[in-house]
Amino acid sequence: MKIETMEPSGVLIVNKPAGMTSHDVVGKVRRLYGLRRVGHTGTLDPMATGVLVVLVGRAAKAAEYLMSDRKSYSATLRLGLVTDSGDTTGTVLSQTDRLPDAAEVQNALAGFRGEIEQIPPMYSALKIGGKKLVDLARRGITVEREPRKITVYRLEAFPTDCKSDYRLEVECSGGTYIRTLCEDIGAALGCGGTMASLCRTETGGFELKNAHTLDELEAMDAPARLSLLLPVEVLFASLPGLRLDPFFEKLIRGGCAVLQKKLGGSFPVGARVRLQTANGTFFALGEVLETEEGLAVKALKTFVL
Repeated sequence: MKIETMEPSGVLIVNKPAGMTSHDVVGKVRRLYGLRRVGHTGTLDPMATGVLVVLVGRAAKAAEYLMSDRKSYSATLRLGLVTDSGDTTGTVLSQTDRLPDAAEVQNALAGFRGEIEQIPPMYSALKIGGKKLVDLARRGITVEREPRKITVYRLEAFPTDCKSDYRLEVECSGGTYIRTLCEDIGAALGCGGTMASLCRTETGGFELKNAHTLDELEAMDAPARLSLLLPVEVLFASLPGLRLDPFFEKLIRGGCAVLQKKLGGSFPVGARVRLQTANGTFFALGEVLETEEGLAVKALKTFVL
């Protein structure tokens, strides 16, 4: 038996605290689980809190295969303030006390629902030319960014005790920047806006109510922490499953592409599937490809040896 089969593996849902980078959280989890192979999906800014999906052990290999998913956020939009970073940690560029009323704010939101274009902020982890935009921004360098299409499925604003602040509830596609949304809403209202707080409440079906704080993890013993790891299959729960008999499972594990008609599948080219053993145990992520003999299924990545 290979040693790595004994290594803890799975998905850990963490409630990231403010003041830490996503990388900081990964480092903490590495120490707590005694592993080097730990990753995460969906970077959160240091000021942000909420759901961070951490991939432990062999599960870390799943990061590159995860598709964009819906995400939900609760944020604070502060009107009348513009900063260089798009949030309240940045340098103030302009400020005004002339603020729109609640009705104007509600009317402005209509232009930001549905499919819209958004220019990624300089203060982001997005890379251009192999360099993170945030690293360039901190050096005072601004580069041109192409607008990208995103979808805002739900956008609501609720007044707070502070006239300048509104609580935003947002459900959006992957790749949406909430700080940019705050800036753009402020610009549309003519007073400017910035993000004063951000909490990711859901991503990929993982909800904040099921996330664990780092303090909780610290207080647990090793067996308790291991019990929190979800099987890697949960990352691909939205994909169809395909059960294989032992003969075809062995071929797939060996790197072969097997005609999907032999497997009982009828998926289009490019479709991804959860490959399972005869008894339904997930072991690999597969993809349908075209061969000279017809459509076939091949493993993209094996997660269970």
